[in-house]
Amino acid sequence: MILQVLVPLVGTLLFYILYHVGEVLYHNLTSPLRHVGGPKSPSILVGNFKEMAENPVLTKQWRDEFGSNFRFKGLFSVREFHTSDLKAVTHIVTNGSVYQKAPAVLVNSQRLLGKGLLGVERNEHKRQNPAFGVMQIRLVTEIFLEKAVQLRDIWSQQVEKENGARIEVLSWLRKMTLDVIGQAGFNYQFHGLELDHKPDELSEVFTELFHSPQSNRNTRFRLSQAMVPILRLVPVPGWKITAEAHRKMTATGSQLVSESKARATAEGEKTVGSGRDLLSLIVKANLFTTESQRLDEAEVIAQIPTFFLAGHETTSAAAAWALHALSHDQRVQKKLREELLTISTDNPTMDDLNSLPYLEMHSPAVFARRMAMQDDVLPLSKPYIDREGKSHDSLPIPKGQMMHVPILAINTDKEIWGEDAHEFRPERWEKIPERASAVPGVWANLMTFFAGPHNCHRLKALLFTLIRAFEFEPGVPKNQIGPMMSGILQRPTVIGGSHQGSGLPLILESYNAQL
Repeated sequence: MILQVLVPLVGTLLFYILYHVGEVLYHNLTSPLRHVGGPKSPSILVGNFKEMAENPVLTKQWRDEFGSNFRFKGLFSVREFHTSDLKAVTHIVTNGSVYQKAPAVLVNSQRLLGKGLLGVERNEHKRQNPAFGVMQIRLVTEIFLEKAVQLRDIWSQQVEKENGARIEVLSWLRKMTLDVIGQAGFNYQFHGLELDHKPDELSEVFTELFHSPQSNRNTRFRLSQAMVPILRLVPVPGWKITAEAHRKMTATGSQLVSESKARATAEGEKTVGSGRDLLSLIVKANLFTTESQRLDEAEVIAQIPTFFLAGHETTSAAAAWALHALSHDQRVQKKLREELLTISTDNPTMDDLNSLPYLEMHSPAVFARRMAMQDDVLPLSKPYIDREGKSHDSLPIPKGQMMHVPILAINTDKEIWGEDAHEFRPERWEKIPERASAVPGVWANLMTFFAGPHNCHRLKALLFTLIRAFEFEPGVPKNQIGPMMSGILQRPTVIGGSHQGSGLPLILESYNAQL
């Protein structure tokens, strides 16, 4: 009986695998990019995916060897095309209808987070995006400042006990941004900065999902299931924590949306926009908008994990890298502090933060991936010489081709920024190199926000509060801090010595004590 059920299941699975292998082989053999070189693949199943996840600077090494344009293999040996040619990158980011998130990436996001902003494209993305406008960001800026002050006070207590205290700042930054995004995003209290409070179960499941030693492995399996639908029937490693995370997010989200709807209905249309959290703004606007623009309940619920990932993970990682860089350059740290102290209040407005030019000069995101939704021609600023010695001013891109844009590599490219591109030198933005004008970023000629309409006021508010209060020095030698990958983000961690794996330890001294 068991064999009667098992044999057809195994046969079907093998058929899907063979079909996929045949499809990949056909694509690789017939692709107009087959003459483009690249690194060898160590595995048929995972390609170069695993080694790239473990080494965020690997693509830079490949660029040094193969140039701006090359191919490598992703999961199941699917060929991906890497380009850091600025003309090509500009073409990709300005043709959003052609180059979109791959269906497998969207499915992966939707299975975990629902159909929020991270799981939709084009028209659906535009329909949901108004909730994240300038007015809404202004409304929640004060919450970021409140929590930054709370973190400052906690650190001050530790510094009072021992001036020159060693503090592992990354874990504290994660707690602080967790509290911020809970309160500012959906009026939820994580109590991350309250030491005597039991850890929140939603916080614990997110930590297990994105920060456990198995998180990158589990991500590979989730993406595999998104690429090959039949694998969703297989209990792959990490499926339990993924299912539990989805269950808790959905249950908590449903409760929060119901509560927000009740408040919005009771308050009425005149109070739309009066709530401080983004979820309240969405729910209130949803009650009084046209049906075609209205988000259904599943879409509203899906914004909760979207808030979490977009506001918590990125901000804590970016803030940690900023403090790491400032701790190793006291001149820059002092100059920044002097500018911040020109603001007389501890509670600056968003306009106050935007008025500080040196603060503006300070990406955890390493790369972005897009799929060509139709055949296209990719223009190049430099001719590409293939393995046969032929020169190409452009490259044909077939429908379905995965494109890999190396955000970190472009932000630190010596050909763009000069020989000191890898140095922490904010003054470079006082006179931006002419070559950098070709970078299709909307802020500071950087690819940090992938040419999107973003600016990180959260990070500004956090640095404003902490740099005014403390002097930061390295907790371990600079060469012992390296990046640890988590999806497309990289977080600092100790890679050697007695503090290995402990995040980012820094030495803090009270700035006031130096007066």
